[in-house]
Amino acid sequence: MTRRRWIADEVSGDRAALVGAHADHLVRVLRARVGQDFDIAAGEAVRRGRIASVSGDRVEFDLGEEISGASLVEITLVLAVFKFDRLEWAIEKCTELGVSRIVPVIARRTDAHLAAASAKRVDRWQRISRQASEQSRRAAPPEIAAPIKLSEALSLQAPLRIVLSESEEHTLLRDVVKPDFAQGGIALAIGPEGGWTTDELQSFQQTGWISASLGNTILRAETAAMAAAAIVASALCSR
Repeated sequence: MTRRRWIADEVSGDRAALVGAHADHLVRVLRARVGQDFDIAAGEAVRRGRIASVSGDRVEFDLGEEISGASLVEITLVLAVFKFDRLEWAIEKCTELGVSRIVPVIARRTDAHLAAASAKRVDRWQRISRQASEQSRRAAPPEIAAPIKLSEALSLQAPLRIVLSESEEHTLLRDVVKPDFAQGGIALAIGPEGGWTTDELQSFQQTGWISASLGNTILRAETAAMAAAAIVASALCSR
């Protein structure tokens, strides 16, 4: 049976701990007991961990041997801010698909009240991505940055930078993402509800981003994010 994986809050030598609400869930919901074994993501390594002590808000582990795991491809998701419930769904699922970094962006068509409230949601987005990382057995959650303006996002660096565009008629995402073209990672930009504006797409083009589409079907923003992440992860994992 596959062991549950947890991302440690504290690591010191051969000891690690979960604290606060993180530990509380393990104790109350999963009824953790001294002596149980779990996989513990401790910094850059995943190690076998045995529970050494349990309290209501702290679970400590003795760490054993390192466990090898598949390395993730470097996918930076530039994600325009849209309705928070749908955005959180996209963050959760793209985390499971292996996205390594999520950069929320305030786009022209991002609702003003969402833009104003987005900075206060980053902690929640990080909690969601952490839970999804543990569920999907990642060694670490993706980095989630504070929301930035599109003008700042345009300068993000990656060997291959792609913006999804509904107006793109000739180039499909699956045809652009080739392992040999994306050594070192890829940046993938997903627009808000209603898509990128013409001016925004021109800005992407002027700064060297490649335009691509997911096909003729018009997808919701969160569906597009998940579909694109799956296509890219599949292509890069095959290298």
